[in-house]
Amino acid sequence: MRSPLIIGTRGSDLALWQANYIKELLEEVGQSCVLKIIQTQGDEKQELNLDKLEGKGFFTKEIEDALLREETDLAIHSFKDLPTELPAGLIIGAVSAREDPSELLIIHKKAFDHKKKFSLKNNSTVGTSSARRKSQLLAFRPDVKLIDLRGNIPTRINKLRAEQYDAILIASAGVERLEIDLSEFHVVKIDPAEFIPAPAQGVLAIQIRETDKTLRGLLKKIDNPEVRLLSEIERKVLNLFQGGCHTPVGVYADYDDEKEIYFVRVVKAKSWDAFPVSVYSESKNSEQLAIRAVEKINSVRPCSVFITRTNRTKSYLRNVLEGNGFKLEERALIEIVPVSFGFLPDCEWIFFSSKHAVKHFFDQNPKLSKQKFGCVGKSTSEALRLFGHRADFIGSSLDTRMTGKQFASLTGSLKVLFPQAKESMRSIQQQFVKLENVFDLAVYETLKKNDGPMPLADIVVFTSPSNVEAWFENYIFQKNQKAIAMGDATSSALRKHKIIPSALVDSFDDTGLARAVFGTSTGL
Repeated sequence: MRSPLIIGTRGSDLALWQANYIKELLEEVGQSCVLKIIQTQGDEKQELNLDKLEGKGFFTKEIEDALLREETDLAIHSFKDLPTELPAGLIIGAVSAREDPSELLIIHKKAFDHKKKFSLKNNSTVGTSSARRKSQLLAFRPDVKLIDLRGNIPTRINKLRAEQYDAILIASAGVERLEIDLSEFHVVKIDPAEFIPAPAQGVLAIQIRETDKTLRGLLKKIDNPEVRLLSEIERKVLNLFQGGCHTPVGVYADYDDEKEIYFVRVVKAKSWDAFPVSVYSESKNSEQLAIRAVEKINSVRPCSVFITRTNRTKSYLRNVLEGNGFKLEERALIEIVPVSFGFLPDCEWIFFSSKHAVKHFFDQNPKLSKQKFGCVGKSTSEALRLFGHRADFIGSSLDTRMTGKQFASLTGSLKVLFPQAKESMRSIQQQFVKLENVFDLAVYETLKKNDGPMPLADIVVFTSPSNVEAWFENYIFQKNQKAIAMGDATSSALRKHKIIPSALVDSFDDTGLARAVFGTSTGL
């Protein structure tokens, strides 16, 4: 093994940051290194769209060739840029810790509209050349105009600054690593559970020759086995689809310490301008997870779906279901009516467990001082944002018990107001030790209004325990129907009627609903 080691890298600001980062890690374990800059086809052919470059080695081939010719000893890559099948003789010697895999939507302030999805005004122009990003963004916002965007990160941001676009969509990891100041823009960081990133996004891969056993041993000192395992799951999904960026695929895997399971969210579209299909899969066996997820995607079959909520003519869920041949009917089986309130107790925090609580609280124009706001889930936080407020705490909608414990710990001895439904289950409040600091305020109630024909859909999505009870007052559940429950409370309500849900949503939003519906359709 030669010393100093020669690290091959591209010459962009981000590539040099990545190479220097690995160089510093190696120097910390006593190994000296130098950098060698190598230009790739992806750097030279700026006129081509990334759809035709990413995943096909256009950003890596020349660097790999130099490694094979022994002109360098290591190659540092953004793992998402590496083809899933490496050239003969090369292996991944180590991977880095994972930077935030989220996407950033960076919006020119002239195009900011906090009442719209992702705070982006109608009919905006958005810059991106990734087919994966295009297909997902159009599913949320079919009104936007997509324009291809090339160049390194500073170049892309300068194009936004020059108003060539209303917004640009890029990976958070690069911005975080370069510590770029975005204060002149409005920045939306999109949850990777909602907008699925590229396989291994945010991870650096250290590539070496397979024969360099001494170097392989050295790299174990800086390797991250957990990130490697999750990255391998994600890249295996892409490999099984036999796709680069011509096939828009997003994959995000993680590990749940409490449940001791691996889980993965996968999204795939036929083309950049087609609405995607998505699934959620989990397993204790990481080796089988990618296979199961791909089998689910490939087994999705269009069917009829009924959801117990108010009809939404424009939504992500309707776009992706109808765009893939499903029939969707939405009809609430309950009616939400406001409950008037007057005096508000003094409090430092206000906590909302649903978007209905947000609406019926602010619709009555309460007089507030400088309270902080907490809520359950993204949909509730978005409802809060529509009234001009931002959540200081957002808890998981999948585990309200844990959310309650976390929020109670955060607020301590401070007083908290809970606008809620009349006869609420009070699952968050029950986690507080000092109940004298908890104030309940009924702002709405639910009334059954089940007056329509019985839905004969293949899949029925129950959105709340109240909708479950309203269903069974007038309807029966057919043997050939499948049920999906939003949350444990809704699942428990179904089980009381001896209905075992085929799936629970993995997140309380349209993307979680879509994954549950697509996954359930495979069993019909």
